[in-house]
Amino acid sequence: MVKKAWRTAGVFLLCMALLGYMTPPQAAAGAEQTRQMEYLKRGVVAVKTADGVFVSWRFLGTDPKDTAFNVYRNGVKLNEAPMTGGTNLLDEAGANDSTYTVCPVLNGKEKKQCEDAQVWDMNYLDVPLVKPADGTNPDGTVYTYSANDASVGDLDGDGEYEIVLKWDPSNSKDNAHNGITGEVFVDAYELDGTQLWRIGLGRNIRAGAHYTQFMVYDLDGDGKAEVAMKTADGTTDASGNVIGDPDADYRNPWGRILDGPEYLTIFDGQTGTELVTTEYDPPRGPLSEMKQVWGDDYGNRVDRFLATIAYLDGKRPSLVMARGYYTRTVLVAYNWRDGELTKLWKFDSAEPGLEGYSGQGNHNLSVADVDEDGKDEIIYGAMALDHNGKGLYTTGLGHGDAMHLGDLDPARPGLEVFQVHEPRSSLYGAEFRDADTGEAIWGVFTGRDTGRGMSADIDPRYLGEEVWASAGVGLYTSNGTKLSDTTPSSINFGIWWDGDLLRELLDHNWSGSSGIGKIDKWDYENQTTVNLLTATGTLSNNWTKGNPSLQADLLGDWREEAIWRTEDSSALRIYTTTAPTDYRIYTLMHDPVYRLGIAWQNVAYNQPPHPSFYLGEGMETPPKPDLYVIAPAEAEDELE
Repeated sequence: MVKKAWRTAGVFLLCMALLGYMTPPQAAAGAEQTRQMEYLKRGVVAVKTADGVFVSWRFLGTDPKDTAFNVYRNGVKLNEAPMTGGTNLLDEAGANDSTYTVCPVLNGKEKKQCEDAQVWDMNYLDVPLVKPADGTNPDGTVYTYSANDASVGDLDGDGEYEIVLKWDPSNSKDNAHNGITGEVFVDAYELDGTQLWRIGLGRNIRAGAHYTQFMVYDLDGDGKAEVAMKTADGTTDASGNVIGDPDADYRNPWGRILDGPEYLTIFDGQTGTELVTTEYDPPRGPLSEMKQVWGDDYGNRVDRFLATIAYLDGKRPSLVMARGYYTRTVLVAYNWRDGELTKLWKFDSAEPGLEGYSGQGNHNLSVADVDEDGKDEIIYGAMALDHNGKGLYTTGLGHGDAMHLGDLDPARPGLEVFQVHEPRSSLYGAEFRDADTGEAIWGVFTGRDTGRGMSADIDPRYLGEEVWASAGVGLYTSNGTKLSDTTPSSINFGIWWDGDLLRELLDHNWSGSSGIGKIDKWDYENQTTVNLLTATGTLSNNWTKGNPSLQADLLGDWREEAIWRTEDSSALRIYTTTAPTDYRIYTLMHDPVYRLGIAWQNVAYNQPPHPSFYLGEGMETPPKPDLYVIAPAEAEDELE
């Protein structure tokens, strides 16, 4: 299939404009901040249920708001008039062998952008995996592999997502623990299970949640996503090309890797081959200076990595790689353009005058345009950086394990952050602040390591998201009103799953090192949870964190899908909702904050994504995303 490139982008955008599907960026209001985002098809999904077949599809960010839809079963139209409400329907007469087609209608004319879907027998799709072979530890014992964190991107430019998956060996380690680990592998798969490639990171990249943060995004604007991650001597790309010295082994007797070169590599997303490799910045430095610079001399704090994607110029995405947050904190931004990797800026809390930014990072981060200048800022826990790499603010409240950024309180202007903090001496163990200024709006002193915190609209009686945390923090409204000492038992992830605007709770029934995935709903009247889905045959990731491999709006309408690994890691299982809804919302993957949340979701302690607007009971109509797309050449014909 021939793919769209920059030379045909202008023709495509003009066609879209003439048909009313979007405004070309050069003519749009505020065009200087119009973002390039990924071209997506409708993502039509059809699922057999006890009541018929549930059909769901995307309302794209490039669609005019008055776009309607026709739906066909085996060529017969199901709706009398074009559908202008929710982008889903229940076909009571549908069968397992039915084929469904969804076509957009604009100004009374049906367009050629029709897409077909076959019926799933269940409310999930299994994506078969090629599991790596077992390995042998130095003592002769065997370690195995399980499917771990995943991300998505359009690797081949066809408007459909592929999955990029990290394989975790059973001997992976947290940074605090010694021990040699098995090799980390990163794979790419089509949704039918076709394996596109495998990258082996080699013996000089340690396995664990804090070491490999892989970014999947279209960095150069050709309509196809690249994959970026930290590499080392012995990393092997999908074509067999070895980066650096293939024989180098820098593991010390405790399994730590505190010597040898470190690299940053951009890989071609379609083929898994190396595009460019450069030195990783910042380097760890000499072992003799490690304790002074990073806080210890055995490799705990120095090997804490984060990464994200941010639109630092408001137009196109940049890659941001980071090292450290307990003490020294360093972030470096890059552009990948026209086959060249260039460094934009470097922020280092060790520089004079920036000492207040040390020790303020989280095990996670978030990205949004918090100061409304059209360009993204990076919220790095209790500190934030402006789009130009300059310090925006630091709260001084210290490191934390969980954080949420979005329009959590729609009664206030701008965006808010809800964060928990680890230092026992912190003024607030749980804090609700202004995302732009860092000013605390309210908070709760805990005097303890407050290790978990969650934000979601779970009670329709109060405008805005409710928040709760561990360490005895109760349930609060977004304005700081305490509702109860009783909180949901789940404090890990939220997911939009059923037909209302409230967010459900995604977690696991934890036992040992993992648990069966589940989705619950908070019964706010009786202050308890009601189970909506138990994903029998699946397992969660990352111990008590209870993470799915990925949660995102991957298919169908604006509700979210959850991906868990099967018990034996022979497949990734994608669950989708079958609950009808009348609410029409643009696909969340075309929202600038939510889409970047999917890109950084796999980083360290995974956190759920939030959109740039308030999505909950009492919400206003979301704004139309300000974006343009790069699409396959054949899409031009579909627009006639």
